[in-house]
Amino acid sequence: MTSLASIYLDNNSTTPLLPEVAETMLRAATDLVGNPASQHSLGRKTRRVLEEAREGIVSLLGGKTGGMDADKLVFTSGGTESNQLAIRGLVEGRAQRPEGRLVSPNIVISSIEHPSALGAAAALALSGVEVRRLAANANGFVDSTQLGELLDDRTLLVSLMLANNETGVLQPVAEFSEAAAARGIPVHTDAIQAVGKILVNFRELGVAAMSIAPHKFHGPLGIGGLLLRHDAKLQPLFHGGFQQGGLRPGTESVVLALGFYTALVMADRELAERQARMTSLRDQLESLLLAGAPDAVFIGASSPRLPTTTCIAFPGLNRQALVMALDMAGVACSTGSACASGSSEPSTTLVAMGLPKEQIDGAIRLSLSALTTAAQVAEAAQRILKCVNHLRRG
Repeated sequence: MTSLASIYLDNNSTTPLLPEVAETMLRAATDLVGNPASQHSLGRKTRRVLEEAREGIVSLLGGKTGGMDADKLVFTSGGTESNQLAIRGLVEGRAQRPEGRLVSPNIVISSIEHPSALGAAAALALSGVEVRRLAANANGFVDSTQLGELLDDRTLLVSLMLANNETGVLQPVAEFSEAAAARGIPVHTDAIQAVGKILVNFRELGVAAMSIAPHKFHGPLGIGGLLLRHDAKLQPLFHGGFQQGGLRPGTESVVLALGFYTALVMADRELAERQARMTSLRDQLESLLLAGAPDAVFIGASSPRLPTTTCIAFPGLNRQALVMALDMAGVACSTGSACASGSSEPSTTLVAMGLPKEQIDGAIRLSLSALTTAAQVAEAAQRILKCVNHLRRG
């Protein structure tokens, strides 16, 4: 690697497609010509391959694939749609009661969710659903003890992400599920950043719905998934088709579904090795940065975190100026969620954590992948420190 080579540290936004995944998708695009909804033999062949991929994904994620209580996977266009379908669809599915529409319903959602989940909650608020917020502490952790104060007989849903996309902090989703289940309230978790990086088991989490997106673990863009427990009542966002039980009408892409499945198979097979290597690289990166910038603050570092994610604040610097300087130096990173990284507004996650303004203003996110190397980490640390020092002198 030369000093001019670009170093990609924005893998929480999206990861490079693995060659094996691309090859699988190319073969599918060439060999499978039938629409999976068609009744002729070519359509039935495509349908079989599609359903095998769907069942394989459910199994690898710890869902149940057989029997009357089998879980189901709805393919979507990506993580944003999966979160929207889960939050809005589950609320609409439960708001309608035999005796009529529930009066004054509410949902409980954490204050550090991805913008797609918070946006879905905001849309529900416009239709009269009260949105109650779970607070995160300064370490980015959402404590389950606060849930009991927020639930009541009109609560339709609890939504808590499994791993935060900005800090990497892991949340106690199973504890929330257990508390909510005692009152018959379903839980949705956004597991988009967690799947493929740590072990995720749908049934063990106890949730009613779980969002996934394969482009976060070296799979294709343009497809996501919503894994649903067998008893989840979901209303569709779209209408006018019978596909996927009417829950998400529209022709499914077998090419993308196979890419999704292949990437998940590879992530599952290599999970222990990937996790250990990425944890080591993350710790190496943080150690190098701290040695060169002793006043740097690693946000969420005292909480359990993803092995891929470093959220680091350089007090006194402007986060956007630093990201632009790093881009010029050949290091790709971000200031938070990719959906909001172009905004001049501060990170809603870091604000919700109650962090000091100088930390929020100077915070960037560095995220690794299964393809990141030790040499890239060492070189990236040098470039980051050089940019930091240059901006401070300026």
